[in-house]
Amino acid sequence: FYLNLTSVAVLAILIGCSSQQEKPALTKEQMIERGRYLTTIASCQDCHSPKIMTPNGPVVDETRAFSGAPADIKLPKIDSTEITPGKWYLGSSDLTTWVGPWGISFAANLTPDQATGSGAWTEELFIKILRTGKFMGAEAGRPIMPPMPWEFINKMTDEDLKSVFAYLQSLPPISNSVPAYVPPGEIASVK
Repeated sequence: FYLNLTSVAVLAILIGCSSQQEKPALTKEQMIERGRYLTTIASCQDCHSPKIMTPNGPVVDETRAFSGAPADIKLPKIDSTEITPGKWYLGSSDLTTWVGPWGISFAANLTPDQATGSGAWTEELFIKILRTGKFMGAEAGRPIMPPMPWEFINKMTDEDLKSVFAYLQSLPPISNSVPAYVPPGEIASVK
């Protein structure tokens, strides 16, 4: 029995095509559940949800899940000499705000509130933000600041990111205008 090179190539393509069955598209409910799962294993609430202090340490305040750094957050005086490269990074008591050599970053409100959260975002914009690491996906914009691990999250498939977006859009909207990013040179003026 003799096969020529062309026959082997055609056979390989046919076997490859028949073994790669298309997965059925996820339903909206399945996408939301997948998004809930992905945000849980990626620990998204560690930064994007305010916490309540308990005897066992901070736990997510479920009434404000994914609402970002509280609008009324009061930061203690920051000694900017301690946040230079090679020294300390500081986190707020609920872990929604971070200070370091990059400045002060506040976790975004990811709930679908139209004015203060992700409610006006499109699925495409959400994916662009996480793929490019640019604030609001703007090419000339500033980068997404630490500790946001967008460099790892951007490895998710489009289907995964769409599922995360579907889940976030299914949450109750929470009106919370997160404070604006503070560049390094302005840290001393924060009150």
